[in-house]
Amino acid sequence: MSKKDRDVARADRVAKAAALRKQQEAAERRRRTLMIGGVVVALLVIVVGGWFLSRALDTTGDVNAPAAGSEYGVTIGPKDAPHDVVIYEDFLCPFCGEFEAETHEKLATLAQDGKVRVEYRPFNLLSSLGDYSERSAGAFSIVLDTSGPEVAKKFHDLLYENQPDEKGPYPSDDDLVKWAVEAGAKESDVKGPIENHAGKDWVTAATQAALDAGVRSTPTILLDGKVFTGGRTPAELGDNLIAKVD
Repeated sequence: MSKKDRDVARADRVAKAAALRKQQEAAERRRRTLMIGGVVVALLVIVVGGWFLSRALDTTGDVNAPAAGSEYGVTIGPKDAPHDVVIYEDFLCPFCGEFEAETHEKLATLAQDGKVRVEYRPFNLLSSLGDYSERSAGAFSIVLDTSGPEVAKKFHDLLYENQPDEKGPYPSDDDLVKWAVEAGAKESDVKGPIENHAGKDWVTAATQAALDAGVRSTPTILLDGKVFTGGRTPAELGDNLIAKVD
């Protein structure tokens, strides 16, 4: 083979190697893009699908719970309202947070107008994630006991306004005291009990009452004594509930 032929062959090998590298790089870029896209899709499936799965696995269709006005919650609206709504919730539950954001002002207005009686019943469903579910519900019970339902409802709303991620970090007891005072409680009435977790027994009893009633997920909403499941997302569930009672 002449030098010219060898040079041509070498150039051809170099060109083929460069083309192969480009193909490999393009394939790697496609693989990374697909992998990233798959992760994003998977996360969306987990977040959105988690709601559907929780409802699909929810066995609370036969919940037998007392009407609004129990000892384990705060009630708004008149006793003779045409509709009765009970909301079982956990202050750490993100779905409860979404439902609350969609409904709390509308339900408050409807209750004020005499169209619905609503009771919010917090309990400790997510104890496996940490102690915040118990501490926040316990603080709620202390505010309800020492400061009355109006202040307790404001405290309830502040807990959702400041809802942490379910993975934490969680608000401290000092934060709970601060929000209780912001809601209208006297610091001298709530500081010691909240810091000493004096509401623990109330939370244990409220949680047992929810379990005894058949509640297994949050939010569990009862409309006129029957579990309300009309929605594909927490926000849609809230919108459809408002439409039913308005």
